[in-house]
Amino acid sequence: MTPLVRLSDLTVHFTIRRGVGGRKAVVRAVDGVSLEVLTGETLGLVGESGSGKTTLGRAMLRLVQPTAGRVEFEGRDITALGERELRPLRRRMQPVFQDPHAALNPAMAIGDAVAHPLLIQGLASDRGAARAMAAAMLERVGITPAGAFLDRYPEDLSGGQKQRIVLARALVTGPSLVVADEPVAMLDMSVRALVLDLMAELRRELGLTYVLITHDLATARLLCDRVAVMYLGRVVEIGPAATVLAEPRHPYTKALLQAVPRVDPAAAGRARPVLPGEVPDATDVPAGCRFHPRCPEVFEPCPGHDPAPRRNGDAEVSCHLWASTGP
Repeated sequence: MTPLVRLSDLTVHFTIRRGVGGRKAVVRAVDGVSLEVLTGETLGLVGESGSGKTTLGRAMLRLVQPTAGRVEFEGRDITALGERELRPLRRRMQPVFQDPHAALNPAMAIGDAVAHPLLIQGLASDRGAARAMAAAMLERVGITPAGAFLDRYPEDLSGGQKQRIVLARALVTGPSLVVADEPVAMLDMSVRALVLDLMAELRRELGLTYVLITHDLATARLLCDRVAVMYLGRVVEIGPAATVLAEPRHPYTKALLQAVPRVDPAAAGRARPVLPGEVPDATDVPAGCRFHPRCPEVFEPCPGHDPAPRRNGDAEVSCHLWASTGP
């Protein structure tokens, strides 16, 4: 498969001020990430809150401006494009945000919300044509009969219905890339599987490429072809989902998997390993390996040297434990 997106040493830093009149600090949200998203795949970005997943996804879509590095989409460098140059590309790269309640304008009818991107992008000749195309996409995502929903408002709908409408709005322009940020996290458990099944079906039928941002490893296991594990602005492990989630190499990936609850009668009453501490402040990242203050396998090189990514089987790992393996 060919890369649809290629990131080269991508960096996104934000300057903040601590308190009223306080000193400035730099948040290193994404700090030198290089990876490819292959055409037709689902790549999962996983990690704890504060790891940089959402910022990386937004940078792919150029919803935030990279500080350094390069973003290529469909073979074109889009890193420095202005908004006027980006607008024609927006129809090919779409976001799905976590909170469907906030993603929809409460004052805009459903039909207009889904039709609006078509008018903005010049993909429909008039409002009537746009609403007809919107109705067809609403049917496709399971909002049926679409005609009964076109003139309704978000407040009349359930969370699951709203997220299906958000999907319809993202897909109505015919994108090749969809970056979905925790797309089922705000939904009731009873509808999460239905929405995930729908996303998998739409990917197959429409030839979509997904970047799925999630903290839920079960969701990543279900939907993703590959996963990239992020910690404090860096990718620490990347590879096939079946490999990374079954045979993790990096101690951080191991810790995330050990923390997942399991239905195992033999383990009843047994305490699960708990990763100590929290993700450090991104304005003051640890020297050397960023994970070393929390790592159960820390040893001499870790505090002093930042590990380079190394191939280990079919995965790539940034860890001193694997420094002598791979090419």
